[in-house]
Amino acid sequence: MRTARLSPTLIDRYWSDLALWGLLTLLYAPLLLHWCDGWLRKSISIEHEYFSHGLIGLPFAGYIAWTNRKRWQRIDDREQPGLWKFVGATLLLLAGVLYLSGLPDFVNLSLPILLIGICLWLKGLPGLKLQGFALLLVFLATPTEIPYLIAPYTLPLQSFIAGTAGFILNQLGMDVTVEQIYLFVGGRIVEVAPYCAGLKMLFTSLYVSLMLLYWTGALRSRFLSILFLASTVVISVSANIIRNTLLTYFHGTGNEQAFAWLHEGWGGDVYSACMLGLLVILINQLDRFFPDASD
Repeated sequence: MRTARLSPTLIDRYWSDLALWGLLTLLYAPLLLHWCDGWLRKSISIEHEYFSHGLIGLPFAGYIAWTNRKRWQRIDDREQPGLWKFVGATLLLLAGVLYLSGLPDFVNLSLPILLIGICLWLKGLPGLKLQGFALLLVFLATPTEIPYLIAPYTLPLQSFIAGTAGFILNQLGMDVTVEQIYLFVGGRIVEVAPYCAGLKMLFTSLYVSLMLLYWTGALRSRFLSILFLASTVVISVSANIIRNTLLTYFHGTGNEQAFAWLHEGWGGDVYSACMLGLLVILINQLDRFFPDASD
């Protein structure tokens, strides 16, 4: 008498993967929701708001990981050296310690460390390389205190922006005096503060540039990558100079409504979106001028 063999169900075949993703969702879904809510409502700390590019970067990282799923499954984990499993296990332990510490930045950093540890534990170095760019996007979108640590060193950039904005306004016929990071115009004082030096725009621009380089395939070309990233820095700094010039003009002429619109209102978001649109145009133009560079 023959008995029919039942084919394994989806849960039987992938129970370990489902359990892993279920655990990750349970642990980190509240954290990710906290990030997204803070970025959207601007209710998160100023330093952590600098990482709002994660709103587009984290979904893109998930998309990259999903498109690599078949290549991921083809990696034979049995052929991976035990050293990488040990390193992966160490990182998993470290991520657990950081998560349980309860300190906001440590909890945040535990996410990329955990993901790196999982890649090394399951698939070794080949798995880490395969998901490397997605992990980079996650790491660069993880809120930390890096902007706070960098802020004291932005004085030269602040002075450059203030001086350039003052020069432009003087050419337009306005009586503007510049003293380091302060602009005096119309009896009013405008300060180019550390958080007005364009670091957030620069972080976002470079992050989006990396995404565009990957999406277009230009990341394979070192020449195009360096040229595009350098151009991104120039565009970002120039856009911030223009923005600070407009803010100084509005404040100096008493147009507080326009000042608030561009400084803290949705006008600033529109301005940033337009600047990011320039990056899309730029990468397309570079690809047109150097068609063989990314091959």
